[in-house]
Parts: sequence; structure tokens; C-alpha cells
Amino acid sequence: MHASHTEDNNKPRIQIETPETIMMWLERGEAILIDVREEHEYHAEHIPGSVLIPLSRFDPSDFPDTTGKKLVLHCRSGQRCGIASGILAAAGFSQDLFRMEGGILNWVQKGGKTRHSGP
Repeated sequence: MHASHTEDNNKPRIQIETPETIMMWLERGEAILIDVREEHEYHAEHIPGSVLIPLSRFDPSDFPDTTGKKLVLHCRSGQRCGIASGILAAAGFSQDLFRMEGGILNWVQKGGKTRHSGP
């Protein structure tokens, strides 16, 4: 499923992508996965290799270097990553953004691996 939300050449295209495609990108080292859920949610269950940048203190300047990689945002069910992608676009981020369809709930349903950690 691909949905382009902006057509302005100065703004990133924001697309929704399936967990299966994102799994393939991660296996190939083609993507950076940003988890915008809160810290307690991340510790309860997260996708290995994801980078935690909670929406409650979301700052585009905290982002890792994404040169040459697809930037994928995810949350629990797909809503908060939409807010986060809007914040990035408003901050002048020009790279295309991908939102994980259905968030970590859909990731698990599609067979994606997760990890548990505690504070």
C-alpha cells in the first residue's frame, strides 16, 4: 500500500508501507526504523534495531544520519507516526518518509520479530 500525502517538491513524500516490505528493507540494511512510541512502550516490546525517539519529546534534530537509507517511522497502530512525519515535514526535512502500516501491532501480526527490555 502506497499513499503519497504531498506533491510539493519542497516537502517529503509521506508514504504508508507494509511491514513485509519494511522487514525486507531492514534485512538488506536499506532503512532506519524510528519508534515514536513512549519509553515504557518501547521497553515492553520493540523491533530489534529500531531507534527510540518518543513523540512526547520529538525533535527532528535528534535524528540519526539517514543518508542513503529509507527513513521509516512506526508507533503502536500507525497514528502517532503520522503526527511525527508531519513534524519532520514542517521542520524542513526533505527526504521521503515511510510510515509503517498498522504499527508494531501489524508488524507482530505479520510475523515480525520483537524484543523485550526493561528499565
